[in-house]
Amino acid sequence: MAKIEKIELRMVDLVPKVKRTDAIQSFVSQETPIVTITDADGAVGTGYSYTIGTGGSSVMRLLADHLAPRLIGRDADMIEAIWHELEFATHATTIGAITAIALAAIDTALWDLRAKKQGLPLWKLAGGAKDRRPLYTTEGGWLHIET
Repeated sequence: MAKIEKIELRMVDLVPKVKRTDAIQSFVSQETPIVTITDADGAVGTGYSYTIGTGGSSVMRLLADHLAPRLIGRDADMIEAIWHELEFATHATTIGAITAIALAAIDTALWDLRAKKQGLPLWKLAGGAKDRRPLYTTEGGWLHIET
């Protein structure tokens, strides 16, 4: 697999039209950090994760300042090794939700890149046995995106 050449980071903030609150928190915004990884062959993988309204700027700083720079020049096919290295590099100071959200976006981008390069849907690359699964939604009508 080709080496990682470029990392793009962006944040999309999706504010719900209807506030969603439970006994311990309010879902005020879906902060969505998006990671796009480009390898030396020009192949691109994109991954994202999200918060429910707090911590997104911290996720982006962790990605920009500490995690993304460690990806440049790495073999994009070494997904598990990259994840372990990044987790270890942050374990002393940032273990928890912020790190998990940042790592999830990178991990998903790397898996997306691998699936695209192999010409396979991600479910098949992950060993899935069925091409269809029943789905449900927990969004409850709170997120309405204009198209």
